[in-house]
Amino acid sequence: LLGPSGCGKTTTLRMIGGHEFPSGGRILLDGQSLVDLPPHKRPTTTVFQHFALFPHRSVLQNVEFGLKMHGVAKNERRKRAMNALEMVGLETLATRKPRELSGGQQQRVALARVLVTQPKALLLDEPLGDLDRLLQLRMRVELRNLQRQLGLMFIHVTHNQEEALSMADRVVVMNEARIQQIGEPLMVATKPETELVARFMGDNNIIEGRVARRDGDRLVVDNGSVRASVRAPGDTRAVGEPLAVAVRAAAVTLDTNSVGAVELNSADCEIVFVEFLGDLVKLHLTADDERLLAKVPGEQYPSLRGREGEKIRISWKEEDVQLLRR
Repeated sequence: LLGPSGCGKTTTLRMIGGHEFPSGGRILLDGQSLVDLPPHKRPTTTVFQHFALFPHRSVLQNVEFGLKMHGVAKNERRKRAMNALEMVGLETLATRKPRELSGGQQQRVALARVLVTQPKALLLDEPLGDLDRLLQLRMRVELRNLQRQLGLMFIHVTHNQEEALSMADRVVVMNEARIQQIGEPLMVATKPETELVARFMGDNNIIEGRVARRDGDRLVVDNGSVRASVRAPGDTRAVGEPLAVAVRAAAVTLDTNSVGAVELNSADCEIVFVEFLGDLVKLHLTADDERLLAKVPGEQYPSLRGREGEKIRISWKEEDVQLLRR
């Protein structure tokens, strides 16, 4: 579940876990309704951003705790707790206290504590939010590998686009308690369906204008600064009606041959800022009043460094133009 703060991601997760009651509708897991079940009877477990480990208990005792509350015998819960710690690679740290662990290790203890209860669905509420970036990157890999190993459904709440795209099989983009788009990461990133999704996913050039011309299912949008064409089968908009399209910054190329009039799907721009990001360069541009972005490989940085204020022509292919709905 991906979206800006306050859009309803955590509330949705809490309803699935039984910590909030929905005002309508159903919550089904494997065909079973969860709405009337209290949290402790639902086949779901939640991992929160703050691990909430018991500081006075050992790692093993933390992992055993849920089983103890369910009345599982001591020998059985110890065996299951050690198996869970083995899953997350912490069996050698079973006797340590949480304060003796790194942030990443505490995260894995929190995971072991919920995995030991063998839920059908694991609910993760921004579980990587408190970790530094390098640890976040490592834990993404660990979480994804663990999910594949266990075959459990993970429902993961985040406002981090990169985190969602790198980990998810399916992304649900939300805004103001409504689903904006559901799809595989590649589709959400490259084929945003709405203007909100295009803006939220970042690095999309949004061109808002009016239909200047139509030729069958091909529309030309013009806003006075930029003109772009898009294939829009089934779209019935007439000339003069408003239209918005998106072009990914990574689909924009720099045109070294800038002689002649500006053609469709291209623009003469002024370089506002050259942002070096290691393996790529992000160019912040303006075409009259239109702000645009281009992403090019990092090896082009030496030829672009210090060129703020200069003119440059950019272009893109028609197939990289995505029609947006409001």
